[in-house]
Amino acid sequence: MAVAIYPGTFDPITFGHIDIARRARRLFAKLYVAVVANPHKQPLFTLDERVEITTAALVEAGINGIEVISYDGLLVNCAREHDADAIVRGLRANSDFEYEFQMALTNRELAPEFESVFFMTAGKYSFLASSMVKEVASYGGDVSTFVPNTVQAALTEKLRASGRLPS
Repeated sequence: MAVAIYPGTFDPITFGHIDIARRARRLFAKLYVAVVANPHKQPLFTLDERVEITTAALVEAGINGIEVISYDGLLVNCAREHDADAIVRGLRANSDFEYEFQMALTNRELAPEFESVFFMTAGKYSFLASSMVKEVASYGGDVSTFVPNTVQAALTEKLRASGRLPS
């Protein structure tokens, strides 16, 4: 039975991410959504908050059989640790493809035992990015068409607490 890891920063998880997770779950016996502690990014949410929010969003979306984990370091080491066969990635546009192509080739050099599996995003999510969701939310905009209710509530709470959103 094939096992896959779907890695990302998920700051926060969006309906686009959830679409990829749902579709990947149908193909793999076990799917891990792996929230990365990326030192090159400055996320709004802590690693633990992102794991909690991602877990809640997947539950809200009614997707079963996915385990949300966190990792720091090389993705291939995380994949080995969880006995994965494949790494799942989502593609929105040409710019995603170029980056993901480089990452897939690098991962293949580091760990040829893993396959990279790419999912094209649903058309309605092709523009959607976590950074855009955070920006819209920071101006008090309605992000309910971009993220589940649990994510929207967490965004509002975090932005208010940080003073980036008026009370």
